[in-house]
Amino acid sequence: MPRYLIEVAYKGTNYSGFQVQQNANTIQAEVQKALSIIYKDVFHLTGSSRTDAGVHAYQNFFHFDTLINIPNNTYHLNAILPSDIVIKGISIVKDDFHCRFNATSRQYIYTISLSKNPFNQEFAYHYPFKVDLDVLNQAALVVLQNNDFTSFSKKNTQVFTYICSISKCEWTISQNQLIFTVHANRFLRGMVRALVATMLQVGNGKISLIQFIEIIQSKKSSLANFSAPAHGLILSRVIY
Repeated sequence: MPRYLIEVAYKGTNYSGFQVQQNANTIQAEVQKALSIIYKDVFHLTGSSRTDAGVHAYQNFFHFDTLINIPNNTYHLNAILPSDIVIKGISIVKDDFHCRFNATSRQYIYTISLSKNPFNQEFAYHYPFKVDLDVLNQAALVVLQNNDFTSFSKKNTQVFTYICSISKCEWTISQNQLIFTVHANRFLRGMVRALVATMLQVGNGKISLIQFIEIIQSKKSSLANFSAPAHGLILSRVIY
């Protein structure tokens, strides 16, 4: 049976996450509903990356199988999808392609606004406290030098390993916004937001760089900070 790949982008503000959940509004549910309306059939989508409630994506993917001929024409689907979800492309892939397991890496960005800005309040965490960019990047370097991120994973997650290979981890500043960029082969549930919140504690002097290293080495999520809100996080790239 032919397998199709759908590329989507979305603003996650009004959704309970990416993956279908019972009695919840999700990105997957909306895309499945749109496909069913257009093609008069039931569709079961498999997602690439399960973003949490309120998290956005410049790029994410689904795959699905169907005998229906699906053209690479997104106009009609986008016309009935909510305005905060867009299908960017549809293509046929190999029958054994898996949009989650064939992805070699993913990149997230987290945006922090250092001043109140009504025009980006749904996409940036307002953090009106003094932070040291150099110290933040010292913490980012520590992250690059480690691969066990047990301390930055939410509890009760069904994973076989907490090992992640991070190839990029850095903080930059532009137009009074701090931008955290992290690229890895895989991410744990809540990992990016926990890294952000805990590194902010280093950057504002609440904890030392040594304490940050100890948090990583402890492998105890109770020592990390998970308070960074979802709306500052964007899944920016999925690489195949």
